[in-house]
Amino acid sequence: MAAIATQRASALPRPNFRPIIEHATIQKPAQKVVKFDPKKHLAYTPPSQIVMMKDIGYPEDVGVSPVAVSQPFQLFSHEAIEHMRMEIFKPEVTEHCSYSSNIAACQLRGYASKFAPFTYDAWNHPETLAIISKIAGVELVPEMDYEIGHINFSVKTDEQTKEEITAINKQKRFFDEDEGIAGCPWEDDKPVVGWHTDSYPFVCVLMLSDCTNMVGGETALRTANGEVLKVRGPQEGCAVILQGRYITHQALRALGAKERITSVTSFRPRSPFMKDDSVLTTVRPISDLSELYYDFAEYRCEIIEERLRKERKEIIARRRARKKFNTLAHKRFLEESIAFLEHTNSEIVEDSKVIPGHIKEVNYPDVVVGAPEEAHSAKRARVE
Repeated sequence: MAAIATQRASALPRPNFRPIIEHATIQKPAQKVVKFDPKKHLAYTPPSQIVMMKDIGYPEDVGVSPVAVSQPFQLFSHEAIEHMRMEIFKPEVTEHCSYSSNIAACQLRGYASKFAPFTYDAWNHPETLAIISKIAGVELVPEMDYEIGHINFSVKTDEQTKEEITAINKQKRFFDEDEGIAGCPWEDDKPVVGWHTDSYPFVCVLMLSDCTNMVGGETALRTANGEVLKVRGPQEGCAVILQGRYITHQALRALGAKERITSVTSFRPRSPFMKDDSVLTTVRPISDLSELYYDFAEYRCEIIEERLRKERKEIIARRRARKKFNTLAHKRFLEESIAFLEHTNSEIVEDSKVIPGHIKEVNYPDVVVGAPEEAHSAKRARVE
């Protein structure tokens, strides 16, 4: 029956994921600037489940936290989402912060600190960070200003949306019979982005659209033994937290909704003494390199500064205590510092060597992105 479902579903109209930005929200007259107020704008409800790294077969010390991913949870109120939406549709944001690439036709990056004070304050507020950190199992801060509120668009015409909903309703019984997994039968071979890991330790994906009629749109995770786990897509104002730097994953297609606008904010550990192996591989080609490098270089310098200061204090304290110099420990510190600086240097690539808009996908080593299901034998499971 699953084979019949796949055959029938192949006749369905394939969604066009090139965004058709036809003013998804109507521009309103200039309004008074609204400041983020956690009492009004946070609507936090704890996630129903938090999946741990050990639950998907990974050692707990692989990343920076034992937490792998959360189920969707309510984070912001409807009013907060409306303010965030108004900011992303400002003309100056569209003009100065739009990027396209070989894997995404339209994204907004680096806009929050310049043009979106509500969004910027929302993600930097101590109460928001406390929620994110509690779920992630480690105290986090935004990776850097440039990575606050990266926006992904998928906007369709009314006609396209109606065709998808009609097709979904006609074939829904076949979807449900496809190995007992609800969703789109072509999700695995038509991902939004192929199997990859993120540039930064944690991401928080926030839904800015009403997804009432949406089918699919899940996040698929590769477990350590090669199985695929699906995590439900969030609804408006809801978010999912994922330790994406260390878990191979992909975003699956979503059908039936006229728009799907998500905001992705990246995070790193607050402590300068935890490992930070962030990379810029997937973001260099879709960034203002000067702004990206300023942010990256500044926080990396801050980390090494704090580590050097701590090492110097320990050297002074040891000498005052008339203890023998710890040669091996200091050499280990120097080696770690050199590795940290070399890593920083390798990520700051000369501008002339960066091809704007060209992102080289980092595929899961045992999977060919876009290959038929027979190309891999991984089982699929849903996280409920």
